[in-house]
Parts: sequence; structure tokens; C-alpha cells
Amino acid sequence: MESKRMYATKAVQRLQKTPFSKLIIYEDDDYLVVNKPSFVATLDDRHEDLNMMALARTYSPEVQVCHRLDKETSGALIMAKNAEAYRSVAMQFEKRKVNKVYHAICDGIHDFSERKIDEPLHISSKGVVKVSRRDGKEALTFVDTLKAYRRHSLLACQPVTGRMHQIRVHLASVGASISGDEQYGGKPFLLSDLKRNFNLKKDTEEQPLIKRVALHARAVSFELMNHQTVEVEAPYSKDFSVVIKQLEKLT
Repeated sequence: MESKRMYATKAVQRLQKTPFSKLIIYEDDDYLVVNKPSFVATLDDRHEDLNMMALARTYSPEVQVCHRLDKETSGALIMAKNAEAYRSVAMQFEKRKVNKVYHAICDGIHDFSERKIDEPLHISSKGVVKVSRRDGKEALTFVDTLKAYRRHSLLACQPVTGRMHQIRVHLASVGASISGDEQYGGKPFLLSDLKRNFNLKKDTEEQPLIKRVALHARAVSFELMNHQTVEVEAPYSKDFSVVIKQLEKLT
């Protein structure tokens, strides 16, 4: 069985062979928005040589990353090409004027319509995030169901605050853990759980269809230096798309 670590290593190796320009989904004189692949850190990670800012600086030497995505999360990531542009987006984040939409494939059937999850979050010394009304910091997420399948749901999540693991923990708190997110109660996405007569080759172990947390930063909107607002949508990564196609097929 190929471990997640081996799979992640191969994903990073593929990325190293990919021109950075292929990741860009929006560009002007001040900003880049890239479609971040999974299994690569946003900023410097002491355990990894490769990160998105280092990659971006091979393309634009002064670039700064404006926010973070978890290593396993794919999707839209804003970068600034100069200090003035960086300050502008930093202020927009501080004033909560940057709008982000994430898509999550979750375990179970859920019918959310503008569901408000207002649960304070606390980070433990081990880096695990929990809901804590005593020690937690304000955290707010709005959730809508885009489509419910046989045993899973595709959800759109809009985080108002930007706490670590916010969407993952908030969804888990309402019984909608993200598929593949074993840290917060998610189950591996296995075809055998969906197909009644699923056959596995002899002496093989079933692989999850997606080997990570099934979370994708689908879209981001913010104000440019000319005060116009831009909205950028990030196409699904290949593994996320494969899961959606399977869910559609088996509905």
C-alpha cells in the first residue's frame, strides 16, 4: 500500500518539474493568484525544502504570500508582487474584506443553508484545534450544501475569521467532518463504501480515492490597487475532481 507520505513525495516531485507559470490563475502588475497544489506548504517549513513562496520567487523575486492554506489544502492563494500591494491586502484581511469560498467533500448527508457556525477555537500545545468557549478565540464560518450524494455532501464554506484549521474543526463540530480528515473525525474516501459489489484484486489493499483532507479553496475576491474588485476561481485539483465524478456517477 502506498502511504500518504510516499504519495505526497511524488506530488512534490511532480510539482518541481512544473513551471510556476502553470499554477497562475490571475496576474497583474501587483498581484498573483495561484492554484496551490496539495502537499506543499505555503511558507517555509523546516521539514520541507519546497514551499509556495520559494517557488513564486523563481518567477517574481519580491513576491510575498498574503495568507496561508494548510499543506494538504489545494486552491486559490493570493500573492503580492510589491510591498504596497501586500499592505493593501493585509489591511483587507484585517478588516475582513477578503471573501474566500472553500469547497469541502464531507462524510454524511447534510442540508445546510447559510448555516452559521460561531464557535471559538483554541490551539493546543500539540497543534490540535478544539472548540473552547473558555480559552478559544472568535471564529465564524457560514456553510451551504451545494449537493448531497448517497453518503457524502459537497459543501461551500465561507470563513469570516481565519483561524488555524477553522473549517475542518467547525464542520466536525456539526457532524460533517471532511472526508480524509482523520485528525478531526473524517473517514477515508473508499469506493468499497459506495459500490455494493466492489471487487479488489487479490493480495492488494484498497487505496483511498483521495489521500488528503478533501478541502479546496475554490474562490477568492479582493480589492486591487486600482480599487476594483477581482474574483478568482480555482479549478478543482485532479484528485478532488475524481472524487466528485465518482459521487456523481454513483448518485
